[in-house]
Amino acid sequence: MSSMLQPSNEEPTKEERLKSYLRGKAEDGEMYFKSKFIADDVGLSPKEIGALMVKIRDSATDLEVEKWSYTSATTWRVELAR
Repeated sequence: MSSMLQPSNEEPTKEERLKSYLRGKAEDGEMYFKSKFIADDVGLSPKEIGALMVKIRDSATDLEVEKWSYTSATTWRVELAR
């Protein structure tokens, strides 16, 4: 059998975990957040989230990501791509 038919036991990457979380939250409409407030939900540090958000903003086709505010900590706006 092809290994493609075998179920994967691999854990999702940090980026995949964050994207999945964002997709789920954005299903109800746009969301605004600061990394430090979702860190526990996704099991990442605020610094990791910030770095991944830049990557996701530039690469994700199913999410619209925008830096919204720079006061004290970056606020991110996320919605599903139309």
